[in-house]
Amino acid sequence: TALRSMRGYFPGVPLIVDAGLGRPSHAATVMELGFDAVLLNTAVAKAAYPVGMARAFGKAVDAGREAFSSGMLEPRDVAVPSTPMVGRAVFS
Repeated sequence: TALRSMRGYFPGVPLIVDAGLGRPSHAATVMELGFDAVLLNTAVAKAAYPVGMARAFGKAVDAGREAFSSGMLEPRDVAVPSTPMVGRAVFS
């Protein structure tokens, strides 16, 4: 996606997303992509409980940033086992 490639095009520029974030998971996703911040209004202001929604977004942003900073695995199209088969129980 365009968002995914932006960090590579602008490595030293702070990147902030300010539109299209309706759920905390959206904020976590952009932070995982290497963005520096998010700006929020409608998603919090129109929530049934804005204080709780603001907290949820804060936690999502923190989680996404920590995941990015920790060096996540690259996404794969298929599952690849990382545990050796030797010495594992086999159920049949």
